[in-house]
Amino acid sequence: MTGHSHPLSIAIRDIVSIFHDMSFSVAEGPELESERYNFDLLNVPKDHPARDMQDTFWIKDRPGFVLRTHTSPVQVRYMEAHKPPIRIIVPGKVYRNEATDMTHGAEFYQLEGLMIDKNVTLGHLKGVVGEFYSRFFGGDVEVRFRPSFFPFVEPGVEVDMRLTSPNAPAKLKNKWIEMMGAGMVHPNVLQGVGIDPGEYQGFAFGGGIDRLVMLRHGIDDIRLFYTGDLRLVNQF
Repeated sequence: MTGHSHPLSIAIRDIVSIFHDMSFSVAEGPELESERYNFDLLNVPKDHPARDMQDTFWIKDRPGFVLRTHTSPVQVRYMEAHKPPIRIIVPGKVYRNEATDMTHGAEFYQLEGLMIDKNVTLGHLKGVVGEFYSRFFGGDVEVRFRPSFFPFVEPGVEVDMRLTSPNAPAKLKNKWIEMMGAGMVHPNVLQGVGIDPGEYQGFAFGGGIDRLVMLRHGIDDIRLFYTGDLRLVNQF
């Protein structure tokens, strides 16, 4: 009997292939993470709202440990163990203590990217994410940045995408869609892992893989990915 791949598995495979062609490696890390890696080394202040119980699953029997709220801790671990130049992506599951609805889940897959080298700029970031979206969605893409704030980057930006090719899906064509958060890695983060921010700089970005799949295939409820309903999987 022939089985079917889950749409999230297909997407992760495609993402890895696209970034491999841009010389990015895949990095992995633990889903049970220490507060030090999940928050402290990412320049997240002790009083930041993300540390509250409303957003984070704290482990009762392991004080100081959480279910990771993003895959950014893997970037920190990788930078501790490797010297620049660095090009990695981190696809993996993350957890948020929030109510579920059509577009939000307590667990979902996130894609993080990191590039550290000499003379890296926001222009490199725009080129990388533009190439990724163009290949993932199979068409011409425009990318724009809007100023935003994230503790671990400076400056921080929100990344919007617009599909412009003639064969783009009608729901997406020529419409600006918010896709991810990104920015230049904060000097404090680089210093915390032993990289000289006076010599090296780089960008980081992060966004939901579930959202990418929903847009790619016109799926309108994120909860469908986690029900185990074969009627969804069998379509892929």
